[in-house]
Amino acid sequence: MRNRAKCKLCGDVIESYHATDYVICKCDQIAVFEGDSMRCAAKEWKNFVRVDDEGNEIIPMIKRNNAIPEIEPSKYNIEDNLDAKQAIQPLLDMIESYERLPEHAMQLQVTNYDMLSVLKMLLSLLSD
Repeated sequence: MRNRAKCKLCGDVIESYHATDYVICKCDQIAVFEGDSMRCAAKEWKNFVRVDDEGNEIIPMIKRNNAIPEIEPSKYNIEDNLDAKQAIQPLLDMIESYERLPEHAMQLQVTNYDMLSVLKMLLSLLSD
């Protein structure tokens, strides 16, 4: 099967042929990338449909990984110790920048979800 998908919103059928391809539909809702690796992304998965080699549409089953706990900034227990704040601020900045990455960037082989969870774990250890 080829790495091909159809956007339900704009009707575009897109395909990624090579490991370096990153193809987005014209309304910027879905993407396929990395050719035979069959990687894909969507802003809303309800708009994503796989298209097989014969042109048949396949509705994918989407499984979400909810293993990463969300930490609200108000829950950080940072003491008034200036050194502790200075040590923790770069972690807060990194977490914020990783949370702004697009979905496809969070799904790479060594995922940014992994890095984000490590940063949040490290933050929770330092802020206790």
